[in-house]
Amino acid sequence: MSTGQVWSIERIRDALGSPDLSRRFVHEIGRAPAHEVLTVFAKWQGIAERTLAAVERGRQAAAAQAAGGDVPGDWIDITRKVQEDAALVRARGAAWS
Repeated sequence: MSTGQVWSIERIRDALGSPDLSRRFVHEIGRAPAHEVLTVFAKWQGIAERTLAAVERGRQAAAAQAAGGDVPGDWIDITRKVQEDAALVRARGAAWS
């Protein structure tokens, strides 16, 4: 995902969205030996790019659904399987929880 913006430690941290992920990133980049900093940076840049792409896909899906249309993409409906599994768990009772 190329937005034309330059990636920085701050931009990666912000793009991660989750405070826990952001802390993990800052911890890893801060503790990386000098010869590994670029590798760690590239790893987290990829995670940040995929996170931003997922957020955008989610926004598009929400907009499509709100407009009454189909959610874009290929989806496998597993509703029946989830319902069957839930019924099985309920039938076992609380002792299996």
